[in-house]
Amino acid sequence: MEKIKNIILDYGDVIFMIDFLRMEEAFRALGIKNVREYYGHGAQTSLFDDFEQGKISADTFRNGLREITGAHELSDDQINEAWNAMLIGVTEGNHDLLMLLKQKYRLFLLSNNNEIHYQWIMDYLKRTFNLDDNVGFFEKDYYSHLMGMRKPNKEIFEFVLEAHNLEPQETVFIDDSPQHLKTAKELGLQTYLLTKPDTLKNLLYREGLLKD
Repeated sequence: MEKIKNIILDYGDVIFMIDFLRMEEAFRALGIKNVREYYGHGAQTSLFDDFEQGKISADTFRNGLREITGAHELSDDQINEAWNAMLIGVTEGNHDLLMLLKQKYRLFLLSNNNEIHYQWIMDYLKRTFNLDDNVGFFEKDYYSHLMGMRKPNKEIFEFVLEAHNLEPQETVFIDDSPQHLKTAKELGLQTYLLTKPDTLKNLLYREGLLKD
């Protein structure tokens, strides 16, 4: 194995914890009982894909959600609150962990995100850590809705690799979604799947990417 010089991290359930069940329960309380038919960890409909690629606005997303669910009576705030219910927060110690990684590797963030979640996360970082964003933890942080592309599509990985002259065999990608890892592995990156209850810290030390 080539010496690892670069690490690309996913955000949700790698650095920042999310809970899909909380979101499902919030929509269920609003009368939408089948949200999993449209959106889930493994796959989702084109409405959510388009939102994560910045192809549609938050208003268009909310109207699209009303249309596919038939819940035309829901307000913007009700949809936002239910959609954001999955967002929990940064695992304790993960910001310190990122600073350790940044001292040893070229460190990047590659997140499938969307306008509504992104705004909530930025507000959360400000009120909880007095941070304006994630910029200080990474050489570059990338969000799908600002890039016009999303994982697991090949072009988003190729963009990051080419933009920073990263050699795939010298690069680790850590994500919680197997379909994202599959694409990265096909491009030659070394990949690690992070699933609960495992943690980023445990994975990094177990695999020798960080040492005591």
